[in-house]
Amino acid sequence: MRILVTGGAGFVGGNLAIALAHRQADWEVTAFDNLKRRGSELNLSRLREAGIPFLHGDVRVASDLLDVGPFQAIVECSAEPSALAGLDGGGDYVVHTNLLGAHHCLELARRDGAYLVFLSTSRVYPVAALNDVEYTESETRFELQPAQELPGVSEAGISEAFPLDGARTLYGTSKLAAELLIAEYAESFGVRAVVNRFGVIAGPWQMGKVDQGFVVLWAARHLFGGELHYAGFGGLGLQVRDVLHVDDLCELVLMQIHDLSVCDGQVFNVGGGLERSVSLLELTGMCRNRSGRQLEIPGNPETNPADVPYYVTDNSQITAASGWVPRLSTDKLLDDLRHGATLQPRAPRQIGS
Repeated sequence: MRILVTGGAGFVGGNLAIALAHRQADWEVTAFDNLKRRGSELNLSRLREAGIPFLHGDVRVASDLLDVGPFQAIVECSAEPSALAGLDGGGDYVVHTNLLGAHHCLELARRDGAYLVFLSTSRVYPVAALNDVEYTESETRFELQPAQELPGVSEAGISEAFPLDGARTLYGTSKLAAELLIAEYAESFGVRAVVNRFGVIAGPWQMGKVDQGFVVLWAARHLFGGELHYAGFGGLGLQVRDVLHVDDLCELVLMQIHDLSVCDGQVFNVGGGLERSVSLLELTGMCRNRSGRQLEIPGNPETNPADVPYYVTDNSQITAASGWVPRLSTDKLLDDLRHGATLQPRAPRQIGS
């Protein structure tokens, strides 16, 4: 099988390409990237050492994609991943990359009859609706109340039934629009695809930033020094996210490519789940314990309009369809970040196990 990983020199794409090549030796994996994101060039030597061909190209340019192939599977990891992208008035790059790029990947999939695994985002859910979720304040975090008025919310987290009406940032809108294009290509041209709405993803080789990769940023500041602050919601660090280890993501995608019939045509929320959720305040304690460094972290009570107090993924639907569950804990993630662990070859888990 020949597989194309777009965004293949990025954090997720690079780890995923290497994992697929390691764990399935008879697959030919190719990485495709425009190297725009600073630091992505550092992955080129990793790809080369793994025997993965690299193509320098841009998903925004149709000919860059359509001049390669054929492929039997396409994993669409290319994206402008920041929830703050375009909020300064320059939305061209995020829309062209996330939507036009997805369109070009769909055209490639249509031409080759390839299966498309699309990496979407929890940011497709509207900001105002997520801010209307009922929660209480404990000593270290916000916690969901058992009774909720909105559909798609339970103690397990946010499910696929959560409302989609409302504004959600340019990043989230461009990814949701791409999801709609995928549904149209499936109906009109028979393109086979699965959509995975991932929450926070973290792991080795991620370049942590405030707006994307905050877990890695928190760990790095505690190891090497530097400033951090609790932003928004009173500046107390109580906002909560679930965190998925990139290795668990790779295992899911491997399963989905192995057995196309299990997930074809479906949309899944995928994340670390409640057991792998953490507040900023809790994350500070975990990083402090590992590093021995105690940082003074001031609070800024002003909340960014794109921020939400609580998001935890309800994995029930993807687990019911495939048997996949996240395996790696937040403690394991932080240990891997500290020690620079890289993905190791591992036999794929059987679908439904």
